[in-house]
Amino acid sequence: MAQSQTPDIIYTKVDEAPELASASFLPIIRRFTKAAGIDVGTRDISLAGRIIATFPENLTAEQRQSDDLAWLGELVKTPQANVIKLPNISASVPQLVAAVEELQAKGYTLPDYPEDPQTDAEREVRARYDTIKGSAVNPVLREGNSDRRAARAVKNFAQANPHSMGTWDAASKTKVSSMPGDDFYANEVSATISAAQAGTARIEFEGADGAVTVLKEAWPLEEGTIADATFMSAKALSAFLAGAIEDTKADGTMFSLHMKATMMKVSDPIIFGHAVKAWLGPVWDKHGAAIAAAGGSPNSGLADVLAAIETMDNAAEIVAEIAALARPSMYMVDSDKGITNLHVPSDVIIDASMPAVIRAGGKGWDETGAKGDTNCVIPDRCYATVYDETINFFKANGALDVTTAGAVANVGLMAQKAEEYGSHPTTFEAPADGVIRIVLADGETLHSHSVEAGDIWRSCTVKKAPIENWIELAMDRQRLTGSEAIFWLDANRAHDAQLIEYVKPALQEAGVEDKFEIMAPREATAQSLKTITAGKDSIAITGNVLRDYLTDLFPILELGTSAKMLSIVKLMQGGGLFETGAGGSAPKHVQQLHAENHLRWDSMGEFCALGESLNFLADARGNAKAGVLGAAAEAATQGILDDNRSPSRKAGEPDNRHSHYWFARYWAEALAAQSDDADLAAEFAPLAKALAEGEAAVLAELSAGSGAAADTGGYFRNDDAQTAAVMRPSATLNAIVG
Repeated sequence: MAQSQTPDIIYTKVDEAPELASASFLPIIRRFTKAAGIDVGTRDISLAGRIIATFPENLTAEQRQSDDLAWLGELVKTPQANVIKLPNISASVPQLVAAVEELQAKGYTLPDYPEDPQTDAEREVRARYDTIKGSAVNPVLREGNSDRRAARAVKNFAQANPHSMGTWDAASKTKVSSMPGDDFYANEVSATISAAQAGTARIEFEGADGAVTVLKEAWPLEEGTIADATFMSAKALSAFLAGAIEDTKADGTMFSLHMKATMMKVSDPIIFGHAVKAWLGPVWDKHGAAIAAAGGSPNSGLADVLAAIETMDNAAEIVAEIAALARPSMYMVDSDKGITNLHVPSDVIIDASMPAVIRAGGKGWDETGAKGDTNCVIPDRCYATVYDETINFFKANGALDVTTAGAVANVGLMAQKAEEYGSHPTTFEAPADGVIRIVLADGETLHSHSVEAGDIWRSCTVKKAPIENWIELAMDRQRLTGSEAIFWLDANRAHDAQLIEYVKPALQEAGVEDKFEIMAPREATAQSLKTITAGKDSIAITGNVLRDYLTDLFPILELGTSAKMLSIVKLMQGGGLFETGAGGSAPKHVQQLHAENHLRWDSMGEFCALGESLNFLADARGNAKAGVLGAAAEAATQGILDDNRSPSRKAGEPDNRHSHYWFARYWAEALAAQSDDADLAAEFAPLAKALAEGEAAVLAELSAGSGAAADTGGYFRNDDAQTAAVMRPSATLNAIVG
């Protein structure tokens, strides 16, 4: 990819609140970077954009658009890459279906998503849609490992202005419940591929009758790749969930299921469906087949099941039977609207939901809106121990003191689809009793499991080069900071044991083994909490799933949010990917904007990523003006924090658009005041003056429509003109910025 054809910075077009914020912030970025000759381009990786790009033959020439995700996937493999990536929707099936329906209503003649494909044509459509589901974006873009940490300005502000924390009581009944066995942790096997074993492998299922079905063919396994296989027993899962419901009822707490159905798009929706069936218990046993025939899928959530029941002739009978079930209280997404934990698989996402419970002192909210203790059900044990140990720690020691707490940074192994949540193309629900195995190119069976119908089997891989790069990045971060550094690896888990065989020799060869510890996640959690409670810092060096979980858990406890994390992906070919934080609460933000014309999305992540992207551009391309812009952007970020210019949660108070005005003003003032580049100082002095003089008019215009409904022309696919009218309502600011 030629450098001359590539914008200096790519700013991604995404979904929900971050994309609405971009309509306000991107014009400001372009006005400022233009002065340094920096070209800021955009590429569409939104859910709607990816759907449109997947079915060009169904659309008119005007409706078609390029496959921007594929384009970016090639860019990140080059030294020219400089991408600011905002959070995008990792679509569950209900989200995907809703997006398709919205696009169809806008005139896009897209095929329906086949929930139960019956023909070859439907199976082909389903396969194409399935490439869009779940974590479809991140594996493509993350051609490097992750360096996530709190920016110093953000950490200082959090300590000086502590967010609310719940009170922990040693008598709290809140706990984590997981399967005692026959889960992914228990059944995992792992091996590192030798030179003789490398080549094209396949995954196959052999039924009890001896018939063999190829589940995955032409699957390349390189030398040095760690390849795992494991399964979760459906019978053991169902028994565990039924027992967890009864256990919750006996404790007098509320039931809550914490999953990642948006990312683990094959395994977790199935597990979620088992939970829905367990909750319905005898009602599902009696009516399940009829409900399924009516279109109700437990994998899509309780709401989907209830909607199907409403269409049935005996709906009243079934609803009465559900109401008569002896069930504990349910953890609620929205008590006022009756939206339960089990309604939609994408509503409760473990890396956001568990930190929220822990920050609140182990409390959730039930059907009546009352706060109480909860049984946090996380079926698989691989990472559940992290949350269990955190809860135990705070029960024993009380809530974290934000004003004195240290920080946990993260170096995460994620390059080239490392440990990608069960590797969706290699995760399967066993069609019958039999054997699932990995067969290597030479015919050798690498891994084999005896399974029963409905068991969830999965395989994951991580390649040699990303592992080596990850270890180097960890050593660099420890050397630069001097912090405690822990590899979160469990020697008793098959996958982790293989990783340890890479880590130990590398540390020894570098002569730094005394600077690092290797601990299982439970022990690493306890040690890290002890460290930050003492006001010191720790580096968590983890695989991809724990990277995702920990970079929500610790920031939410330390900073009150994970959206303000500095997230740098050092791409393996020399480019840079700068991520802007989490988007877990983005749907609620959009709902509030549409209802009250108030966007509480905090763009702090975008501010931090922008500064880092400009600094990277200065270093990588020798653009000194970019470095001046980057330093000034960091000063503007500090100003936002120091002067408390971040968005309020309430309509009628400053929101996201107000924070963008203040960022532009602080940025211009910093550029006007600096002495490193006289041309930039001269360029921005009048802009800074205009922004200051226009303060009263700008703020009044930004606030004028607050409290009234706002229409952006869509949810998954906004109308550009309508969105600009909502997100850029200040004529004064628009005239200044352009």
